[in-house]
Amino acid sequence: MIKIKHYFIFTLLLVLLDQITKLLIFGYIKPNESIIINDFFSLSHVHNYGAAFSFLADQQGWQRYFLSGISVIASVAIILWMRRIDRTHLLKLIALSMILAGAIGNLIDRLVLGYVIDFIDLHYQTFYWPVFNVADILISLGVVLLIFADIKTHE
Repeated sequence: MIKIKHYFIFTLLLVLLDQITKLLIFGYIKPNESIIINDFFSLSHVHNYGAAFSFLADQQGWQRYFLSGISVIASVAIILWMRRIDRTHLLKLIALSMILAGAIGNLIDRLVLGYVIDFIDLHYQTFYWPVFNVADILISLGVVLLIFADIKTHE
């Protein structure tokens, strides 16, 4: 049986993946510039001062502390939740590890930089999805897996 510390190591590795990708973007692409990969995908260096989809980005700066506080509270809650889950619930623990890693990854950006670095830019013709990052993918995928794990548990 996998010990809980292994899930926290997995979380740490995912946080490192998120931070390394953001460091690469920070180092190789200037803010507000893009590298077009193909008709659907670009790497774009964007500073997001808000939450998902730049929600609250146009505020006066208080959102940095508010969103950081939410990330800290959510992270502590997830850690406590993970410690209480039966180790046989592999998918649920992986999902929570992913959500935790995403929250911590974006929290690090907010605390260190004052904004989150987003860079994955998906588009088709005139449709542009809001730019996002690895932490956002981890949170989204983690939520989907958590819902799936919960459905499978109650079948």
